[in-house]
Amino acid sequence: MNVKRTKIVIKPDIKRVVLRFFNTSIERSRRIINSVLSLNPTEVEKELERIFSEFGNRHRNLEDYLLQRFEQVEKYLPTQESLSNNYKMLIGSYFTMEYSVEAAALFNPSIVKHPDQTKLPEGSERFVLSLRATGEGHISSITFRTGVIDENMNVKLEDPSNFVTLPTVKSFSIYNKLVFKNKLYAQIFKSDFIQSIISDLNENFTIEELQRVIDNKLNTIAGNNDLELEIVEHITALLNSSYECSFSPDMEMSERLLFPYSPDESNGIEDARFVAFTDDNGDVTYYATYTAYDGKNILPKLLETTDFLNFKTSTLSGSEVINKGMALFPRKVNGKYVMLGRQDAESNFIMFSDNLYNWDSKEKILEPAYTWELLQIGNCGSPIETDKGWLVLTHGVGPIRKYSIGAFLLDLNDPTKVIGRLSEPILAPTETERAGYVPNVVYSCGGTLHNDNIIIPYAMSDYASSFATVELQEILNELI
Repeated sequence: MNVKRTKIVIKPDIKRVVLRFFNTSIERSRRIINSVLSLNPTEVEKELERIFSEFGNRHRNLEDYLLQRFEQVEKYLPTQESLSNNYKMLIGSYFTMEYSVEAAALFNPSIVKHPDQTKLPEGSERFVLSLRATGEGHISSITFRTGVIDENMNVKLEDPSNFVTLPTVKSFSIYNKLVFKNKLYAQIFKSDFIQSIISDLNENFTIEELQRVIDNKLNTIAGNNDLELEIVEHITALLNSSYECSFSPDMEMSERLLFPYSPDESNGIEDARFVAFTDDNGDVTYYATYTAYDGKNILPKLLETTDFLNFKTSTLSGSEVINKGMALFPRKVNGKYVMLGRQDAESNFIMFSDNLYNWDSKEKILEPAYTWELLQIGNCGSPIETDKGWLVLTHGVGPIRKYSIGAFLLDLNDPTKVIGRLSEPILAPTETERAGYVPNVVYSCGGTLHNDNIIIPYAMSDYASSFATVELQEILNELI
């Protein structure tokens, strides 16, 4: 197959750093604060000048961040005396650290059409590229790049911003009772206590309303036994796993960083598969399924946005919300949401649901068959709709755990039917691509169709990323 690799190599940049909280013990926190308070105003001002001289040009709104950090340790102050902003910022600086988000790798890309397609030459398309950035401690986050594909299939990537900035994060303002119930039942067993809480909730409720219901229930139980308290902990964790975040509109796309926030993703946000989903009314929402990792357990979650400024993160529920690699179809099929998955860790499955956030059934559609995929096969992102069927890019794992990229085709109206599959991969790691954080791997989290060509952004051995293109008709000829 005539696959054209570009000369673009997106390497991790250790200079791209973000501000994070530096946490320490209560005793140590109090000692640090008391030490700063013992300094005279001149000493404080002089130290702040050094801080802003060294770090001020590396971060947007450093002053605001230090004041925010102070507010989180203010409870350790020895007295409630009023402090100047200089003292607050200096205290905040001792509880702040820089984190190099790409120090280890920049890989597993996914590409979608940019929401803004204005001021482009005919035949060109602007895109958003999401990447998995991995830093110290193998903590992964989602970072973005933008670029343009012209009419001749040339890919031009825009230079990233000098800044990396975290969003403003908040809990959901309103929760839906049915969604909450499904998620709760999926995580812990049903009990009279849980059912009594749910029955007292309105169809839509706030976290404050839920807390009042829980408090009322606990007050009626003598001694608050351990089971009920454990259930309350589960409920709290469930609520904290769903949140909203937003960026300032003046931030470039490449400045925005989605970093682990909730406890279930404390060790990483991995392999986001973005898709531009068109609803029945024609509205487009960008969804991304990703893997939340807390250091021991993995959990599929869903990210959604319409503008890449405001994001909503939700947990998924249902008996089939397991394992990595869930990928949403770009529209409903026969009135239902459709998702690809890999529930048994080695084969491709398909799922249908009336509810985007709940998945309870599956059907196996493809098993490993060829030598280059005998260990396992999975998807490389959401299906791409063509006139001939749903084109699914796959990853196959063969001898010496070598990853390659292949494809299969599903029927447009009945995607449980496999029309064809490639017996040989589209992409396999070359000699220059096989060395990296995880050797012998090419991998993608989502391609796109442009001017009758498939654009495949792909990672090279879990270290850096690039692009390849192949004519759609050439793939279809092999598949049909």
